[in-house]
Amino acid sequence: MEAIFAQLLPMLTALWWPFCRILAMFLGAPVLGEAVTPTTVRILIALVLAIIMMPLTSGVDWGAAAINPFSMHGVVATIEQGLIGFVLGLAFHFAMSVIGVLGFMVSSQMGMSMAVMNDPMNGQSSDVTSALLSTLAIIVFFSIDGHLVIANVIGQSFRAWPLGHGFGPLLMQTVAYNVAWIFSAAMLLALPVVFSTMVVQIGFGFLNRVAPALNLFALGFSVITIFGLLMLAQMVRFIPEHYVRMTNMVLEMIRQQMQVAIHG
Repeated sequence: MEAIFAQLLPMLTALWWPFCRILAMFLGAPVLGEAVTPTTVRILIALVLAIIMMPLTSGVDWGAAAINPFSMHGVVATIEQGLIGFVLGLAFHFAMSVIGVLGFMVSSQMGMSMAVMNDPMNGQSSDVTSALLSTLAIIVFFSIDGHLVIANVIGQSFRAWPLGHGFGPLLMQTVAYNVAWIFSAAMLLALPVVFSTMVVQIGFGFLNRVAPALNLFALGFSVITIFGLLMLAQMVRFIPEHYVRMTNMVLEMIRQQMQVAIHG
């Protein structure tokens, strides 16, 4: 039994570390990390990718010596792999979060934040505009083969951050600093709708001074909603282009961090 266990331990080690990193990346990645994706499906996909990537990871120096997964060193290495995978998945989640924040900002300006429905993606309630834009972002994600891009990134990460060599604080700092990029990008996308609805509200303010007898509260709400929907219809066609550009920015950020890790 000990001889069989000694033969299975290297194979288990070669499969366990990629599995931990891939599964952690799926927890933070867009679409695959949402509540709509069952946990069993995530585990199964991570296991299949770990088996497929075994030839890729077999030539990587996974530390100077084999790490026993059942030791304390193995627990620390497992946490290390989980952090690397989760940070990489979280970086891709930023591009999807921009679309969600954009939906909340646009719906609040149009007065449609009251139209709330159950969101199966996050397991909570969200407004209709955010759900619509998030669905559009998911379609664009699969149309540009985002799932294959994520698999490629996780495969290249095994060479940049092998087991036992750490990942350095630079990766986490870069991802943390890009959190502000979510709000700035969403604000730039929502700026046409925000500005146009503000102009309409200013116009109703002047109209209220001219004709105080009009019930501009009821009339203004309907006009702003209709005008906001027209602006949203004009803006939706540009969202796929912006999403692809933001995804390319995330890929460039990860590529730079990998080059620093490999040459450093």
